[in-house]
Amino acid sequence: MSFINYPAREINCKIVYYGPGLCGKTTNLQWIYKKTNPDAKGKMISLATETERTLFFDFLPLSLGEIRGFKTRFHLYTVPGQVFYDASRKLILKGVDGVVFVADSQIERMEANIESIENLKANLIEQGYSLDAIPYVVQYNKRDLPNAAPVSEMKKLLNPNGLPDFDSVATEGTGVFETLKAVAKLVLIELKKGAGG
Repeated sequence: MSFINYPAREINCKIVYYGPGLCGKTTNLQWIYKKTNPDAKGKMISLATETERTLFFDFLPLSLGEIRGFKTRFHLYTVPGQVFYDASRKLILKGVDGVVFVADSQIERMEANIESIENLKANLIEQGYSLDAIPYVVQYNKRDLPNAAPVSEMKKLLNPNGLPDFDSVATEGTGVFETLKAVAKLVLIELKKGAGG
């Protein structure tokens, strides 16, 4: 899945932020971008049409160490949230190494969260992946809102297998880096397995 750039001695990994429309995927990426060392990141690129937006940028974390002499560069992507942009979502999932599912904590958005997870599972299967076998973490965003569903309910609905999950308020940066570090760590574990330990 990951792409190895031999001249630069880098392993390139793709992490996709997935979730329903307006759940906070873009806010997560913007926060990470803003707080990442300027020398360690590429440009943030936004592909926007009239109705959808995809954001991506890459960065080289300085603290994660190397795998067999290779540094790890992470490419972070968001997918458009609306269901009718399924073709874009499928394309963005191609070659994915890890997924962050950003759930909208508002009670009235539970249906949209469930629909989005089902769509993620279906799109991964189409690419030959399984949600059970890919580095995957869940983020319960917008925890600061008065109409936020109880986390225990969200866990039951969106994370029944008890995978790593985090409460967040992406607009304030709460839980944003914890989520990223968790998925990056899982991706690195997978890479090390592939590299023979």
